[in-house]
Amino acid sequence: MQTRDPKVQEIKELVDFLPCLYNDIQPISEWGGGKDETTGMIQMPWPKYDDRVAAFFKAVSRECWCDYEYVDKHAEKMLRDHELIRSATIDQIKTMLTYCTRGERFCSGHWAAMIEQGHIRRLLERLQVILLVQE
Repeated sequence: MQTRDPKVQEIKELVDFLPCLYNDIQPISEWGGGKDETTGMIQMPWPKYDDRVAAFFKAVSRECWCDYEYVDKHAEKMLRDHELIRSATIDQIKTMLTYCTRGERFCSGHWAAMIEQGHIRRLLERLQVILLVQE
């Protein structure tokens, strides 16, 4: 299923997150879960994300940023290829952003890892270049 490309305003919305995601931020404000001392029950831990991180991933979860076939395109491998990212198309960026977003469903803390490892920064910097060309 092919989704529409993001509009200029939708690209700008993501690019505007660049400074707030990379200026003195801890993506995870705290971890929930663990052992409840009163009941002795153990609940799997989960990250409580900074509001800015949650807002970014909410924005990037919109239909225009989704690639439903991201698994088949080896998105994780694409993210490790910095040269590819520097020249990535909107479709390739959508693939990688979908991987970054959906990974949290399978691995708690995935969003934080994508930010801390610089993947989100590189994708947003590429979108910034694309935005300059489109304006």
